[in-house]
Amino acid sequence: MNSSHDPLRDATPNLPRSIPHLLQQAAQQHAGRTAIEEDGQCTDYRDLPRLALAVTRSLMALGIEKGDRVAIWAPNGRDWILAALGIHCAGAVMVPINTRMKGNEAADILQRSGSRVLFVQPSFLGIDYPAMLAPHRPASLEQLILLGQPPVASERDLGWPAFLSQGATVSETLAQARAASVQSTDLSDLLFTSGTTGKPKGVMSAHGQNLRAFSEYVKVIGLQAGDRYLVINPFFHAFGYKAGWLTCLLAGATILPHAVFDAEAVFQRIGAERINVLPGPPTLYLSMLAHPKLAETDLSSLRIAVTGAATIPPILIERMRHELGFAVVTTAYGRTECGGLATLCDPHDAAETIAGTSGRAIPGTEVSIRDPQNHALPAGSTGEICLRGFHVMQGYFEDPEATAQTIDREGWLHTGDIGVLDDAGNLRITDRLKDMFIVGGFNCYPAEIEAGLLEHPAVAQVAVIGIPDERMGEVGCACVVLRHGQSLDETQLIQWARTHMANYKVPRQVRFFEALPVNASNKVAKNELRSAVSA
Repeated sequence: MNSSHDPLRDATPNLPRSIPHLLQQAAQQHAGRTAIEEDGQCTDYRDLPRLALAVTRSLMALGIEKGDRVAIWAPNGRDWILAALGIHCAGAVMVPINTRMKGNEAADILQRSGSRVLFVQPSFLGIDYPAMLAPHRPASLEQLILLGQPPVASERDLGWPAFLSQGATVSETLAQARAASVQSTDLSDLLFTSGTTGKPKGVMSAHGQNLRAFSEYVKVIGLQAGDRYLVINPFFHAFGYKAGWLTCLLAGATILPHAVFDAEAVFQRIGAERINVLPGPPTLYLSMLAHPKLAETDLSSLRIAVTGAATIPPILIERMRHELGFAVVTTAYGRTECGGLATLCDPHDAAETIAGTSGRAIPGTEVSIRDPQNHALPAGSTGEICLRGFHVMQGYFEDPEATAQTIDREGWLHTGDIGVLDDAGNLRITDRLKDMFIVGGFNCYPAEIEAGLLEHPAVAQVAVIGIPDERMGEVGCACVVLRHGQSLDETQLIQWARTHMANYKVPRQVRFFEALPVNASNKVAKNELRSAVSA
């Protein structure tokens, strides 16, 4: 589409048309500020275009054309961002891969996306990624580029320095022209969904969609130039990529990548590196609040927290403010299929609104609660959350059937999430359709039960799952992590729950854990809990 008639930019005229365009703007506006800080190495905003274009030149030398897919399989780090920006400036489509995936799972995504090149971390957490991929490597994958300083690169693969040397055959002028040709409607990324409802599907998002949505995010959370943003959420996920480092570029903030979440390591970084911004799922803050060193840790630099993905109990919001010291605590909701952001709470809203809802639709989008017949329901009614607007994906990659099942003829994206809108348009998520279980004919939504159990003074974290029961069909099982120094047994918690919630919601079993299993996005891995409970 011609950039002179671009509906996204018409709505927000100062919006960069593409991520390469944003990169040039940020370099001019924030020269002298640190864009990325990692292990004491600071990368200035003014240097980012040159570093990104060096990657672009080498990709062009390998024959990468506009629209080609290029994948990244690595933990959060400076090279991840430079590789991504180089891919964007080449007009290619970035395909992030989950670092928890096994070789066959990564190969499936590489093959189905048609990725020609893969940037990969040779070793992470003791895992040799290239070796894990080798037996499954698809023929369509032409080149591996090993990030960091690999000890040895095979004849077929390139180390990072050798890869960058390839770009000598392509002039910077040609690379700049390629970057300048990228338009708002061009695909920027192909994020594969988690696969909880079947095989992962590639979600097609465009440059302009991402920039418009997260420009709103920057405004609402109050992110400022020079803020120091610790990005714990993985870059392969929209929360770490779009709400993480891309948002920093929009604001001129400093990106501090963090590869592996560990409460103590995060505590040390907050104080030593004066972190201002720390978004994450509720699990992150609950882990911090439950840490025995909380009282002796300097958290005074913290200012902004953003969470979501579940119903948040008011007590957690209050503890984040008073015990962790956040001035801005807000909640958001999004799906990969809408670029990762659909609704956002105004931090100035009442505490009950922030705790109990995920806020209102971002400008230019709509939220509708719909029944199984796809009819809109009035405020206060519970149904499926559906979204419509500029942020909705262009579809699932090479899967028109799945696209048609997810986006209806009126343009509504059916999320599979259950929720309700209040009279002010604030969205409250009840649960995922897939997580709901039925006890004696009553629908039970784990997130609602979890929020209730978190009110118990001895409970630090809890996840509720449905388990089979001969009499009731299914019953709830609460998987609990206790607060430091607290004691509680199964009978006591069930008795407490009976006095605090409807009987059908009361868990029939309680299992205690030292820590709940989480996936790479720091969300509780309920499938692992189900396996542990049934063992």
